[in-house]
Amino acid sequence: MVLDKLANAQRYYTLHPLFEKAFAYLRDTDLAKVPTGVHEIEGRKLFAIVSEGAGVTEQEYKLEVHRKYIDIQYVIAGTDHMGWKDLAQCEMPNDPYNEARDAAFFPDKTESWFYVPAGSFTIFYPDDAHAAMVTGENVVRKVVLKIAVERK
Repeated sequence: MVLDKLANAQRYYTLHPLFEKAFAYLRDTDLAKVPTGVHEIEGRKLFAIVSEGAGVTEQEYKLEVHRKYIDIQYVIAGTDHMGWKDLAQCEMPNDPYNEARDAAFFPDKTESWFYVPAGSFTIFYPDDAHAAMVTGENVVRKVVLKIAVERK
């Protein structure tokens, strides 16, 4: 898991062949004007999901994981409240992995909470169980870039 500011994105280019393109999208796109929804950047290898709205409460959140995609979650406006837990320490999922949505959900509670202000991003890998948009009634505009995991 990574938490950083977009100004430092070049530090992460070598972590995946599509990270430089992903961060260029964040840097070069007027994200305040992009409509909510799914936007392809490089087919299903790299795409963006733009959302805006209030989140869930700390009583309602669920930890999620993905297998096929890495998430880069960038906050455009507002402040996202996120949680993290190592997948290896999670119990069995209460909502098992579904390939179509590339997600499983866990009943575990996070051990690490942090705030992600506008202009900052997180990177969640498949072994990072995470909860995002735990903002209650606070409105957040964000983009989640989905980057296909490279299989060797």
